[in-house]
Formats: sequence, C-alpha cells, structure tokens
Amino acid sequence: MTTTVERRAGGRRRRRDELAAFLRSRRERITPEDVGLPPAPRRRTPGLRREEVAQLAGVGVTWYTWLEQGRPINVSTQVLDAISRTLRLDPVEREHLYRLAEVGVPPEPDVVSALTEDVQTIMDGLAPMPAVVSDPRHEALAWNDAFAALVPWVTQAPPGERNPLWQFFTRPRCCNPCTNLEEQIGESVAMFRYRYVRHRSDPEMQRLVDRLLETSPRFAELWRHQDVAIPKPCQKDFFYPRLGGQISTRTTSLDLSVRPGTRLVVYTFVNDESRANFMRLLADPSLSLPDHTH
Repeated sequence: MTTTVERRAGGRRRRRDELAAFLRSRRERITPEDVGLPPAPRRRTPGLRREEVAQLAGVGVTWYTWLEQGRPINVSTQVLDAISRTLRLDPVEREHLYRLAEVGVPPEPDVVSALTEDVQTIMDGLAPMPAVVSDPRHEALAWNDAFAALVPWVTQAPPGERNPLWQFFTRPRCCNPCTNLEEQIGESVAMFRYRYVRHRSDPEMQRLVDRLLETSPRFAELWRHQDVAIPKPCQKDFFYPRLGGQISTRTTSLDLSVRPGTRLVVYTFVNDESRANFMRLLADPSLSLPDHTH
C-alpha cells in the first residue's frame, strides 16, 4: 500500500518533471535573434541553449541546468522573474511557472483590464436583474446599472471599499439597508473563509481580513469561529426608507475564466412585489438616499 509520504513524494516528482518539460518547451520556441544574439548555425535543437538562457537571466549555467532537469533545488522569486522575462512568458505562463516551482504565486494581473466587452454586454442584457463581477475578495470589478441602483453605497465607494462584505461590517447599522443581515452574515463569513483559504497567497486578501479584524468586532467574533462553507445562493433583503418597500433577492454566482475565483453574481427577485419596488428604485435612484446624515 502506498503511504501518504510516498504519494507526496510522487506528486513532487511529477511537478518537477512538468517544470522541466515546461521550461524546455518555452526555451525551444525562442530563437537567438529574438533576444538579440547572433544566429548560430547547425544547432541540434531549436531555440535557445541552456547556457544562453542562464546568461540572459543572470544565473549560473549549472543551476539552470539542474532546474530544467527537475532537480530539487531552492528557487527564489527574483530568479523566477528573471527566467520569466528571458523566456518571454505571458502572465498565465508566469503563474504556471511559479506553481510548478512551488514558489508563492506572483500578484495577479489587473482583472478589470482582462474583462472582455462580452462580459459587460451580458451583464447589461440581464437588466433589470442586478449583476456584478466580483473577485475572490468580494471586490466589485464591473457591474450593470441595475446593480448600481440596488447598492450605490458599494459602487460609489472608493477603490478597495467597493466590497459588499466590507460595507456590511463597517457601515453603521442605521445606514445598512440589508434587513436580514444577521440571518446571513455568519454563513457569508463561512463562505468567505472558503475563498480565503484558496487565495491566501494573495497579499490583498490577507490585508482585507486584517482590516476587517481591526475595524469590525462582529467580523472578528465570527472569524474566530473557524466556520467554513461552500459558496451557494443566498437571500439578501434590502429596505430603503425613502422607497418604503422591501426588495428581496436571491444571489447566484457563476465562475468566470478571466481569473481563478472571479465570478458573475446575479440578483434575482423572489417575488413580484420586490421586482416592482426595484423598478421604482431604478426609475428614481434618489429613493436609495439615506433619510439622515451622521
């Protein structure tokens, strides 16, 4: 019977083999002319030689040879970055290299710039259902007009605070339009922890958790419980005094391929009254304005 230690060792061996094959394939697709080297006739293999990659990346030939052979050696982020630049890796390939080398994943490229026009077109076509694209931290990256009408306190917040989770825990209770917050917030934190564990190498994720722990005693209390839950549809009920009627919704999340953890969240109305109330809000966004100031 294979032991756990043997399975882990086999997994590391396969990962190193994949790393070796990946580096060779990226090296072989680059010609000397691509990197400003004089053409060398009668090459036995296509692309750059190992010593050329090592020279261009500023690392030792022996060390790079061992890396490409899949030997268990220590690798730093600085060296991987140099190799990435030399091999002209795109952001996805660079992340793949980091994962194969078992080094902390580099910062993800700007997700907003990677969102295609098609995603925005889909969200606009879902109106009057509110829709938003969120990252693993719950930060709103893009949305349709219906979402902006439903939660203007999210979309009008400064960057870094366009986050329903942050707003739920930091807004004064009297200014929080979510009427079933206490029913949902424990489970919301548990689902957030599920995403947190999968993206804890993201420094922005840890920074958000630290800010919430420092700012919200309620979040700190729930976070200490260590509850975790798989994300699922949630009911969110909103009430704006100027509107005078409740808007009850259900949220459904659909994963996007833009970046891991990025998802399209769509709000559907649970009854005709909620839909009618929202249509009034959509026609007159001033109905979401608070009835008092602090």
